[in-house]
Order: sequence, then C-alpha cells, then structure tokens
Amino acid sequence: MERALNLRGRANVPSTTTRDARQVEIEESLDQISRWMDGLFRIPGVGWRFGLDAIVGLIPGVGDTATTLVSFYILAAAVRYRVPKITLLRMGLNVGIDYLLGSVPVVGDIFDAFWKSNQMNVELMRKRATVSKEEAKRGRFTDWLFLAFLIVLLLALLVGSIALTFIILRYIVVHLSSTF
Repeated sequence: MERALNLRGRANVPSTTTRDARQVEIEESLDQISRWMDGLFRIPGVGWRFGLDAIVGLIPGVGDTATTLVSFYILAAAVRYRVPKITLLRMGLNVGIDYLLGSVPVVGDIFDAFWKSNQMNVELMRKRATVSKEEAKRGRFTDWLFLAFLIVLLLALLVGSIALTFIILRYIVVHLSSTF
C-alpha cells in the first residue's frame, strides 16, 4: 500500500500533535468557575446573566483582588493545557480590560456584568488547547515563565487602577467637601 506524498516528498502521516477541528474537553471545574464568576444569576424577562465578579467587585480593592485570583487560576490552567503564548496574551488582555474598566466604582461593576472575561478565557482555552485534560498535568517551563511575566504585568495594572480609583475618589471628596 502506497502512501500519498506531500509537496516535500514526505508521506502524509497523521501527526499526534496536530489537532483536529473539534474542541478539547477541559476540566468541568473550569467551566463551573467561569459560570459562577460571569453567569451565575439571570435577570428574569431579559435573560441577561451576571456573576460573582460583578457583585464581589463592589467591594473596593478587595473585590478586584479576589476576582483577579480566579482569573489567574484560569490562566494557569491554560498553561497546563499548553495553550499557545499568543492565546495566553489574549487571555491576559481580557483580564486586563476587566481590571481597568472594572475598577471604576459603580460603572465598572456594571461593565463587569457584561464583560465576561472568565467565560471568554475558558472558551479560548477550549479552542486552543493542545493537550487533553488527561495530559494537562504540567506546562512547559517557558510557558510558566511567560505566565509569570503576564501576571506581574497584570498585578501592576491592578495596583495602578486601584491607586487611581482612590486618587479620583479622594479628589472628588475633597472638592465636594470644600463646596459645602
């Protein structure tokens, strides 16, 4: 039996590293966490969903930190599933946008109800994972190093956005108190 040859004269043998078009099955706990954070509650009649991210985010500083840790857990899971670095960067951007806009008092919490970064990141992981959930025990060292850099960058963004929020609130309080 002859095998078909590709353009380089090599046999077309299906590779075990080549993924087919279907999505990789990921741990159910990751789906559950993203559902809790971004879609736990439904507004009757409208069908809009929001999660603990929008509610916990109401607590200045503490809420953003708590939801950040959940997002970092999902990013770490993406490393275990050997998601490409560009996808990790995109996932980090989703989290960063959530931090930046979500840290603004009240308006940010409304934004958190609509920007579902954890659900987006779990979907990206599902589409871009290169190993199955049985194989997802460890990531590569370079991926962990890249994730550490990404987390440090996101933490700096988080601290900066919290500091900016307090500066703005202080400015508002000082100017409002001087007018009365």
